[in-house]
Amino acid sequence: MVAAMIFEQFLLATSVLTRLPVAASTPAEGAVAEASWAFPAVGAGIGMVAAIVLFLASSFNLGEGSAALLALVTAGLVTGALHEDGLADTADGFGGGRTRDDKLAIMRDSRSGAYGVLALIFSIGLRAAALIAIGSPIEAGLALIAAHTASRAALPVAMRWLPPARLDGLGAMAGTPGLVAMLAAVATGIFVALGMLGPIRGAVALIVMGAATAATAMLAKRQIGGYTGDVLGAIQQIGEITMLLVTAAK
Repeated sequence: MVAAMIFEQFLLATSVLTRLPVAASTPAEGAVAEASWAFPAVGAGIGMVAAIVLFLASSFNLGEGSAALLALVTAGLVTGALHEDGLADTADGFGGGRTRDDKLAIMRDSRSGAYGVLALIFSIGLRAAALIAIGSPIEAGLALIAAHTASRAALPVAMRWLPPARLDGLGAMAGTPGLVAMLAAVATGIFVALGMLGPIRGAVALIVMGAATAATAMLAKRQIGGYTGDVLGAIQQIGEITMLLVTAAK
């Protein structure tokens, strides 16, 4: 029974964070929060797929820039660019809205404005530049796995710390992760990051990522009073970017 429940929650987390149709049905209220312990594990899988593509592209001598972009595109295809869309909507809402209601309305609009487009350009550009700066395809691949895992480990923390910004949004339906689920996610993120990057660089990357994602969460609380699905996407993107940048720093 326990093993079956764990497997079902992993499949639910996979269906939430990727385009893979592996969940059997629409999740019940609060089910996503219960499955949030698996978010970093799903992230590790996404990072591994991106790392394989980066390594193959490098093996065919396509160049560091092409390999980096192909890896990022692959991750975006697996996730349906879910987190990138969240980053763009958050940037548009926080940058373009004057009141809380205005910001939430802009974030719900599927169209992208100037702030959102700029946020996507910076996100893709910074991540690609970091992968190029890392240089070694093996090290860049390990950095991708670490970044995708740790950045998703931050999501249950944000879901537990921040209240939902809407009564009818993803946050309200997802629920609040329990302490055990949150700690399991954090432990997975830390373990994978330290294993992929080494104890010193991994610890530094985790500290910087933690500060950056906490700042993003605090900004969301100030701007709209809590989190939405878009805010979680923005937190993941900020976490991934900072992890890769710290790894690239010489």
